[in-house]
Amino acid sequence: MNTREVQAALARLGYALVVDGAAGPKTRSALETFQRGRGLAADGIVGPQTIKALQAAIAEKAEPRTQAPPAPPSLPGFAQPRATRRIDEIIIHCTATPEGRDVSVETIRGWHIGQGWKDIGYHWVVMLDGSVKPGRPEAQVGSHVAGRNSGTLGVVYVGGVAADGKTPKDTRTPAQKAALLAHVRALIARYPTVRKVTGHNQYAAKACPSFDVRRDDLGRLV
Repeated sequence: MNTREVQAALARLGYALVVDGAAGPKTRSALETFQRGRGLAADGIVGPQTIKALQAAIAEKAEPRTQAPPAPPSLPGFAQPRATRRIDEIIIHCTATPEGRDVSVETIRGWHIGQGWKDIGYHWVVMLDGSVKPGRPEAQVGSHVAGRNSGTLGVVYVGGVAADGKTPKDTRTPAQKAALLAHVRALIARYPTVRKVTGHNQYAAKACPSFDVRRDDLGRLV
């Protein structure tokens, strides 16, 4: 694929860039984001693996949603029972903890149980190193957005606040960004009824998840 073909493919996949045949910074940034989302080395180089991934992504986008979804990748916790209720939406959150501070699933669970909840409110937790840990089972309704829990899954990343402990900030590490994108893509494959990926701040007067999902690659997955 030449530069113009790569740009056209990225534009078709929803990436914002100028399609002019020149490999400028916007093209490289979009390509690196795409590579991270596909689990490839984010080097901005259009090698054989990247070309193959672009072609596969275009083919996936062209398939009608009525067709059987592709089998989701084997990710931690996917051995748990699927939700039997209809899942229409995936909502992204942050733990509202300082940048760079690791927080375990058990710690978050303790916070929530301390508030009188029966378990951790989120279904999935994305750690600083990009590992994805199961929270509340998908088969159970979560507790992450008031009034929007029954038909949704909650995915949280560790962070979301600057080092001062109070200023909202998108603190996602490159590993977290790649893991969030890959995991949410897998959830959409697992639940083909999902029609949107949103952020907590779209439904509440909160900064969480400290970025606008609608302007992020996550918001373009569906």
